[in-house]
Amino acid sequence: MRSNLKVNIDTGGLKRGARLVVKIGTAVITNNKNAVCDKVINSLASQISTLQKEGFKVIIVSSGAIAAGVHRMGWQQKPKKISHLQAAAAVGQVSLVETYEKEFKKNGLTTAQVLITGEDFSSRKRYLNSRATFETLLNENILVIVNENDTVSTDEIKVGDNDTLAASIANAIQADLFVILTDQKGLFTENPTSSSHAELIQSVHVDDEMLNRVAFRSHSEFGTGGMETKIKAARIVARLGIDTIIASGFEADILLKIKSRNFVGTTILSGKKSKAISARKQWMLNHIKAKGRLYLDAGAIAALVQYDKSLLPVGIVKIDGRFDRGDLVVCMTETGVEVARGLINYSSFEAEKISGLLSEQIEKVLGYIEEPEIIHKDNLILISSSFEDSKTTGANSSKAEQ
Repeated sequence: MRSNLKVNIDTGGLKRGARLVVKIGTAVITNNKNAVCDKVINSLASQISTLQKEGFKVIIVSSGAIAAGVHRMGWQQKPKKISHLQAAAAVGQVSLVETYEKEFKKNGLTTAQVLITGEDFSSRKRYLNSRATFETLLNENILVIVNENDTVSTDEIKVGDNDTLAASIANAIQADLFVILTDQKGLFTENPTSSSHAELIQSVHVDDEMLNRVAFRSHSEFGTGGMETKIKAARIVARLGIDTIIASGFEADILLKIKSRNFVGTTILSGKKSKAISARKQWMLNHIKAKGRLYLDAGAIAALVQYDKSLLPVGIVKIDGRFDRGDLVVCMTETGVEVARGLINYSSFEAEKISGLLSEQIEKVLGYIEEPEIIHKDNLILISSSFEDSKTTGANSSKAEQ
């Protein structure tokens, strides 16, 4: 096992002008207690101030609003009822932002708050507007602090997906590095809270099967994701060639150490260089919730992966979900591995009727034809790096993102 705990990484530091998205977990923000910790935020502010003076661009995605609200409202424990969680988030958000503003102002930083929901990624217009706002703030050297809008976003409260939110923002601004600060030093071979044999994984490839074995759930009262959602987030940013670092937010000067690549933590390597893609396809990658799934046969997968072809109805084996023309759907192998995403030309009702048929049979079955393709190649984007690198072998690999 030891030989798998580290793979070769680039030890050179980040270059001036690099963009970092830093996700800070609730345990770090509260110093493993119930209230926002001024000292922790001041330490992070000092480090980020140094990074900005050196030309780096930083966006923070912060958890902690619910924990701060529970403390301010005098509750003894985190509630379970959604309306109570939303109330705590509304109260705690004020406390959280006040602390950020106060501590960052001490370090000469101007801050901006952006509240995001899943709909800001589902709607292309709202996605583009959000991305334009981020770009403007970064260009003006404003420190952006982002949080899920817990007060109205019930899905986020239920599943605790600030990790995924941060990853989507990293993709949207095409970050150079994605950093997740938690109360652990990184990923371990076993759960470090319960096993004395747990060893730190210094670096690992995003497609390594080891990641499926070390996805431990959160042990914190207010943390709702644990390492499982952090690994999922790392897979999301890897689609654009962005590496992820998971490290302890309690380690002194951790962000400065990460900048110089001299830190204790886990690096999850994307395995490919970032490549420019259109704004439309960036949105498709960041679209949090697809409307349906298409299960494809081996021939269809080969056409998409090896030959950059459009998806034809003949290659569809099964359809799940209900969707309309123009909705985003996920293309899967027959064993359930995600291969690609795309904007579909037919509704689920129509697609079920023509799946498995040749394109020239569409008009005969439906009485009309919208397009000969189910998804045109211009509206389709491959997901996993392993599919692109290993072609048809990768198409059936269990290492691809689930």
